[in-house]
Amino acid sequence: MNVLLFRPRPDKETIGLQNVMICEPLELEYISANIEALGHTCTIVDMIIEKKNVAYFVKLYNPDVVGITGYISHVNIMKRYAKEAKEVNENITTIIGGVHAEVNPEDFVSPYVDYIIRANGIRTFIDILNKLDKSEKKNQDSENAENKTSEIVVNDDEIECIYVPGKKPPKKDTTFNYLYPDRNKVDKYRSKYYYMFHRNCTLIKTSFGCPYNCKFCFCRQIMDDQYFARDLEDIVNELEQIPETEIYIVDDDFLVGRERILKFCDLLEQRGINKKYLIYGRADYVASNEDVIKRFKEVGLRAVIVGLESCDSRQLDDYNKRTNVAINEKAVGILKKYDVECYGTFILGLDWTKEDFNALYKWIKKLGLVFVNLQPLTPLRGTDIYEKYKPRFIVREDEYEKWDLAHLVVRPDNISVRKYYWYTMVLYYKITANPVSGWYMVKKYGLHDTLKLSIGAVAVNNQYWKKLIEGEKCRKN
Repeated sequence: MNVLLFRPRPDKETIGLQNVMICEPLELEYISANIEALGHTCTIVDMIIEKKNVAYFVKLYNPDVVGITGYISHVNIMKRYAKEAKEVNENITTIIGGVHAEVNPEDFVSPYVDYIIRANGIRTFIDILNKLDKSEKKNQDSENAENKTSEIVVNDDEIECIYVPGKKPPKKDTTFNYLYPDRNKVDKYRSKYYYMFHRNCTLIKTSFGCPYNCKFCFCRQIMDDQYFARDLEDIVNELEQIPETEIYIVDDDFLVGRERILKFCDLLEQRGINKKYLIYGRADYVASNEDVIKRFKEVGLRAVIVGLESCDSRQLDDYNKRTNVAINEKAVGILKKYDVECYGTFILGLDWTKEDFNALYKWIKKLGLVFVNLQPLTPLRGTDIYEKYKPRFIVREDEYEKWDLAHLVVRPDNISVRKYYWYTMVLYYKITANPVSGWYMVKKYGLHDTLKLSIGAVAVNNQYWKKLIEGEKCRKN
């Protein structure tokens, strides 16, 4: 079958990190590699980069199947893509997938969406294609036999992990016996992919799920509280096939287990793999394993995205982070000691006042952090905190484009929405737009990359200004 896969462009309302990062669509590269090995053909279209519309590409490639993936902020866009594909050819089969579809599949129900993948994405996509292929062959056999009295259709009940109301299929892919992603499918976009100062970076995934259970986090819901990791030899074999130097390991948490990370470092050294790594890691791991960080730095660790979340240990306890301020400070200090960039992520409390924003700024300044991501506490459906905050939503749940972890979706306790956005913007300015931070970036990453990142930051800032001007727009009941 001829398959066309889309990665959607965010809505203009979404406060988009695509202004400072665009990464390759790894999940679509996995689908492509594994279905083409079975004889299907596949094309990936990255709509973040492309300027033409969906109809253009559907007419150009004339697919039998259109697959679309994305996150919560893409829900309306993904359904629109399916509609636009069907308007070109109503016989096209449309398939929706992605992490939000797995946890909240009902959001994608539409007359233009044929299948919603509920679990085990690669295997389920293959199952759908197999059923469609068998159905087509049966139809052809029936036509050859001139028996056209009934239409042959796919029995959806035989496809275990598609969305069926009231049915929740198990996550069975606790081993990862799939082909490596076909990164050649996005060669024409490759030069456009980057993360901050990590230019032409390539993504790799080495584990699935998360062994922790922070109350605000979506990760455990995606894997039904399961966690498993790929074999290290398999991971290193894949790394050997990647020509790019910058590697972004997109595990929810790569720093799991002392011996595993040390063995990974040994294998990199033994194989002579010389690359630079951006990873996610917890502060408590970094604080307790300085020798591991030192060793990892020796074989290419460049930056760690750390969920510091708060400068208040009481809030960390409330989030079930299992860390405290002292641990966070120690972790940042260790990363600085070994010249590993720390990208700190923070959750802005809904009960905050101006003093809380100022306290966070003073703490970040004390730590010497330059790169931060500030997110208002966002109770996504499926997380432990969702029901608690649902009565206070000021953004409708069907305004998916605003559920981007940057919009304020819950009414703050102590200040107005407008003030909340203002204090957030001021905090960003004070941390990243000051002369000291600017000079740091120029010295370490060069003037060209610093200017390019600054232009992207200005675009994000303009979106915040828009929110500030709009102020509070409560949901309509």
